[in-house]
Amino acid sequence: MLNRVVVPLLPLTEQFEMGVACEVFGFDRSDEGLPTYDFSLVAGVAEPIRSRFGFTIDVPYDLDQLDEADLIIIPAGGTKTSDDGSYVCGTGYDAAIEPLLVKLRAAVNRGAKVASLCNGAFLLGKAGLLDGRRCTTHWRHSDRLAAEYPLADVDRNVLYIDDGNVFTSAGTAAGIDLCLHIVRKEQGSTVANGIARRMVVPPHRDGGQAQFVTTPLPTTEVDTLAPLLDWMTEHLDSDLNVQALSARVNMSARTFARRFQAETGTTPARWLNDQRVLAAQQLLENSDLSMDVIAESVGFGNAAVMRQHFVRVRCTTPNSYRRTFRASPQPV
Repeated sequence: MLNRVVVPLLPLTEQFEMGVACEVFGFDRSDEGLPTYDFSLVAGVAEPIRSRFGFTIDVPYDLDQLDEADLIIIPAGGTKTSDDGSYVCGTGYDAAIEPLLVKLRAAVNRGAKVASLCNGAFLLGKAGLLDGRRCTTHWRHSDRLAAEYPLADVDRNVLYIDDGNVFTSAGTAAGIDLCLHIVRKEQGSTVANGIARRMVVPPHRDGGQAQFVTTPLPTTEVDTLAPLLDWMTEHLDSDLNVQALSARVNMSARTFARRFQAETGTTPARWLNDQRVLAAQQLLENSDLSMDVIAESVGFGNAAVMRQHFVRVRCTTPNSYRRTFRASPQPV
């Protein structure tokens, strides 16, 4: 159940990541049949909260709200500015932060979900919540995270990581991806896609995608594979092998594979199978079609192959997913 979402702010808070949490979970979209959340911002310490640009954020200091939270989100921020201009959880605030760390540990122990956006991972590390877990942060900070918390398994390349009830994301826009992933995991693709549509962002980027790609901002339509990606999503049931796709854009197979990796941060096969899983999710939620029919319609061919990829992406079986999101009405 995902209902109460609480965002504790550090003395120095990055407003973009804070805004991501507010936009995904704090915005009322009930007019479109989407769930509303009991959302609140609280001060992580009994000190003034301010942004990088100097304005203050007036929020109450009430850490007791974390006691009943289903999800606690730690946005980017810190207690001091490092030499490179980033915020870090530095010394001098240890005593002030300790009550927040205690609340975070208690939340994880009772089964609540905790997520960090960008360098919010450092606070989770300070609470000991990354020990023995896979985690990530912005690629600029990943070496420091690994050095400060050697018991954490830091992946420097991915967009976000789902490790049980502890979630971590890379920088900036990856926070949107993680928040939508949490919604999708807890409430299904229909809700996640509805929120993404209102935010005018892609409904899904797989967490395993690279944090950065070689050509993130193509300058002309000729320079991008976007038209081909759109075509692929409309023809998921076709045989979309590299040879056929490269021929469609007049490239050699080797050049196409290299270009695809550069633009999307993943391989053609991985991207395609992830899109097929997304299409299968929607049919599992919104239809009574059999597993074999769904598998064939999205291009997996049969239910066994679909199950393999579904478990890889969603960590659950198609049958279990359908039981969860077809049988239970979404909260409003």
